[in-house]
Amino acid sequence: MRFEEAERYLLASIGEHRSGHTNYGLERMTALLEMLGDPHRRYPVVHVAGTSGKGSTATMIERVLRRHALRVGLHVKPHLQSMTERARIGGVPIARERFAELFSEMLPAFESIAGRYGAASYYEMLLALTFLYFAREAVDVAVIEVGLGGRLDGTNVVSPTVCAITSIGYDHQEILGDTLEAIAAEKAGIAKSGVPLVSSVSEEPARSTIATICARVGAPLIESATHARIDEIEVEAFEQRFAIRTAVENYRIRLPILGGFQRTNAVTAVLALEALPPALRPSRTEIEDGLAEVRIPGRMEIFPGAPSVLVDIAHNEQKARSLADALRERFGERAQTFVIGVGESKNARAILAAFAQPGRFFVLTSFDADGRPARSPEYLARIADELGIANECCDDPGEALARARERAGPSGIVVVTGSTFVVAALRPSLLETQQRLSSIG
Repeated sequence: MRFEEAERYLLASIGEHRSGHTNYGLERMTALLEMLGDPHRRYPVVHVAGTSGKGSTATMIERVLRRHALRVGLHVKPHLQSMTERARIGGVPIARERFAELFSEMLPAFESIAGRYGAASYYEMLLALTFLYFAREAVDVAVIEVGLGGRLDGTNVVSPTVCAITSIGYDHQEILGDTLEAIAAEKAGIAKSGVPLVSSVSEEPARSTIATICARVGAPLIESATHARIDEIEVEAFEQRFAIRTAVENYRIRLPILGGFQRTNAVTAVLALEALPPALRPSRTEIEDGLAEVRIPGRMEIFPGAPSVLVDIAHNEQKARSLADALRERFGERAQTFVIGVGESKNARAILAAFAQPGRFFVLTSFDADGRPARSPEYLARIADELGIANECCDDPGEALARARERAGPSGIVVVTGSTFVVAALRPSLLETQQRLSSIG
C-alpha cells in the first residue's frame, strides 16, 4: 500500500459514521489496540487535555524532554499539511513510506473489529497508528494530546505518568455538555489514581469540578494558581521573556511565541515536567533551553513583511479571546485587518465578537476540507454587520489574504485566524515567501 492509498482510505471514513466517542466509549479503541499488541503500554506517557492550549503545552513538554536527551514521541491534532504530523519522533513527522507500511499492517485489525464494534473512525485509526509507531521505534516517553474531551477520548486508554489540563471553555457542547461543569468533568476524566494532574484551570465552577474528581479517584492535584507565579514579563517583537517561580525552581524563560495564554501554557508545561519521575525529569537549564527552542506552526506565528502577517488558529470562543488579548498586548490599538473562516460546527458569532473592535476590518472567507463544512462568507458577513465591523466576502482564502494585505498597507498588520483549515491553506505560501526573502537577504 502506498501513502496516497492509506490517505484515501482514511479520508473516506470522515463523515461515514459518528465517532465512537458517544456510541461506544473506549471499547472499540481498546479492542483495536489489543489486536495490535497494546503498543500504548510500552512507554511512559504525559497526557494533556484542555479546551485550548493543549497542543501548545504538549509541544512545549516534548521540546524540553528532547533537551533531556530522550527519544520523545509527540501526538497532536489537528494537522496542518499532512496527517503524518500527528505522529512525530524527535520533532520529525513519520515518513510517508513508514506510515503506509504500518497502515497496511493494521488493515486486518480494522476489518476484524468492524463487525463487533462498528468501523473505526478516522481519529481512532490515526491514533492507533501513532501508538504503534511509537512502540516500534522504542520511544523513551510519549506526549499525547487528547483529541476531544478526555473521559471517552481514544487517548484515555493510556496509563499516564503525569496528566495536565490546560483550560476549560465552551466547545463541542453537543458531545461534552452545555455547562462548564459538564465540560470540566469530561476533561477531568483523564485523572488516574496516584498520577499527578497539573491544572491551570482557575475559573469556577470548572476548577472545583476538577478538584472533586481528582480527590475521588486519588489523583494528586497540582494547581498552577497556587504552585507557580509569573513575573518580570517583557514582550518583544517576536518573543517574550518572563520568570516562572515554583516551589522547586526559579526559571528565566525566553519563549519565541507571543501571547499571555502561551505564558500560562509554559507554566502548565513546567509543572508537568517537575512532576515527572527522576529518570524523565529535566533540569532547570534543560527546561529553559527547551522552551527557548519551541516552534508551533499556526500558533501566534508571525511572518514579517509589509504588511506583517500573524497566523493563529482560533476556532472557539476561548481561543479567539486569548488571541484578542495577545494582539492587544503586542500591538495595542494599532489597526488590524483580519482574514477569518469558521467551520459550520463552531460558534461563529462568539469568535467574531472576540475581535470586534473599532478600526478593524474583516475579510471573510471559506475553505474546502473533506468532511468539514465551512460557514459561508455571507453568513459570517451578516454577523459582522450586526457587530458593526466593516467587512467584505471572498470565497478563496488566497485572494482573501491578498485583499487583506492591500487594505492593511505596508505598515499594517494582517491576522489570519479562525479555522485550522484557513491557516493550513495560507501558511505554505507565507512560508515560501519568507524563505525566498531570507535567501535574497
